[in-house]
Amino acid sequence: MSSAFRKAAKSGQRPHRERAQPACRQKLGLLEKKKDYRLRADDYHKKQNALRALQKKALDKNPDEFYFKMIRAKLQDGVHVIKQPKDEVTPEQVKLMRTQDIKYVEMKRVAEAKKIERLKSELHLLDAEGKNPNKHMFFFDTKKEVEEFDIATHLDTVPELVDRVYNRPTIATLQKETLKGATDPAHLKKLAQQRKNQYDLLKQRIEREKAMFVVAQKIQTRKDLLDKTHKVKVKKETTNGPAIYKFKFQRKR
Repeated sequence: MSSAFRKAAKSGQRPHRERAQPACRQKLGLLEKKKDYRLRADDYHKKQNALRALQKKALDKNPDEFYFKMIRAKLQDGVHVIKQPKDEVTPEQVKLMRTQDIKYVEMKRVAEAKKIERLKSELHLLDAEGKNPNKHMFFFDTKKEVEEFDIATHLDTVPELVDRVYNRPTIATLQKETLKGATDPAHLKKLAQQRKNQYDLLKQRIEREKAMFVVAQKIQTRKDLLDKTHKVKVKKETTNGPAIYKFKFQRKR
């Protein structure tokens, strides 16, 4: 017999026993399942400490301090939600903004096109990668002339310069004048690399100009969609072109 029961028996009192938790209330958690006063006390002190910390934070805060989120946020289902401001613009203002966007993109595209023309005039697309090779056709009257044909002799140049599509002097020119330009293989390799870099830059500018043209078309399409005229989409928008719509014909006065 425990000491509590012995003391209750001597004093003539009825011993107190902890009542078991009903099965219907076991789902409510640990604090409702057992009368553990230590757990309840720890939970109570934890909540009191949190409240004191919040009160101190509120007292230390500047009362004149203001944040825009104070008026733009609201509590929805226990979660702070930022209110999204509504666009207060008229359809005419949207059209004007679209027009300005188109003008800006078109201005940048024209500037890019001018740079492309300048690069083309400097490079002349000589030995460019991806460029279709030029075809030089020779015509003969007899089959014998075709069999005896020598391209170096016909072009009046040395065989080493036959493969060149530019700067291909004749034998007479080579005999009269000295060879101009770089002759060192290392220097020639460096010049070839510089020319390749220029061609790569030209290719990038051409692709950028095409992309700007597509962007301008897409902006114009979105501007046209602001019209209230009935329209039907004929083709979906792709990365290389805007969507195509068919508008209902309306006779204008």
